[in-house]
Amino acid sequence: MHFHRLAVFLALALVQPVVWAETCKYVDKDGRVIYSNTPNNPPKGATKVKCFEGPPSKPAPDTAKTPDAKAKLPQVSEDTQKTRDAERRRILEQEVADETRQLALAKEQLAAQEAVRDGNERNYQRVLERLQPYRDAVATHERNIEAIRREIANLK
Repeated sequence: MHFHRLAVFLALALVQPVVWAETCKYVDKDGRVIYSNTPNNPPKGATKVKCFEGPPSKPAPDTAKTPDAKAKLPQVSEDTQKTRDAERRRILEQEVADETRQLALAKEQLAAQEAVRDGNERNYQRVLERLQPYRDAVATHERNIEAIRREIANLK
């Protein structure tokens, strides 16, 4: 019993680390898919469809962590950046104004629909179903306005 454990331990200790190899996909004459990591010895009667490479042995160096990475980024003058920021703020404020107008219109449409009661809407659930798209439009415009205002607040 001890010899068996020792043999297993030695076998595991001597095993080489796993080496990633090319894996190929084959299809045999019956249409079964076979994967093999021996591209030089394909399964008998199978046709190679595609081969895949294993993961790289070393990860590519991260260029963002190198000290010269910031030096390679394009530099923008302070005046140019201020101009860009001002233009962005102007565009965002215009979007808030547009969304505010669309919100007012959506609220008007909702109010007009709430005032109408069709003859086939004896069941109140039908009224709610008819009004839901108008309520959704109001909620969407309100969320858009909030998001744009948050973006404006995050500007420098």
